[in-house]
Amino acid sequence: MFHGPATGPGDDQAADLKSRLGLKLFIIYALIYAGFVAIGVVRPEWMGLRIVWGLNLAIIYGFGLILLAIIMGFLYHLACTRLEERLNHKEDQP
Repeated sequence: MFHGPATGPGDDQAADLKSRLGLKLFIIYALIYAGFVAIGVVRPEWMGLRIVWGLNLAIIYGFGLILLAIIMGFLYHLACTRLEERLNHKEDQP
């Protein structure tokens, strides 16, 4: 009725690289988000500036942050998959 995981447990040879990549992406995102917060605190009037298509900076920056998080998530997934394929499958080969 129920089955276990599709792959057997084992050491993840790519774990360190994936952790470092995740930390780097987090720092990049945190710095960009800190810029958004800094503008809101230091120059809140800038958030009302019309940037494109009649939308203000707050809307553009906010949606940009959401899209950036989604894109970074996909890139992280692709990078982790490639790292796992490259490093974890070496031990399966004779």
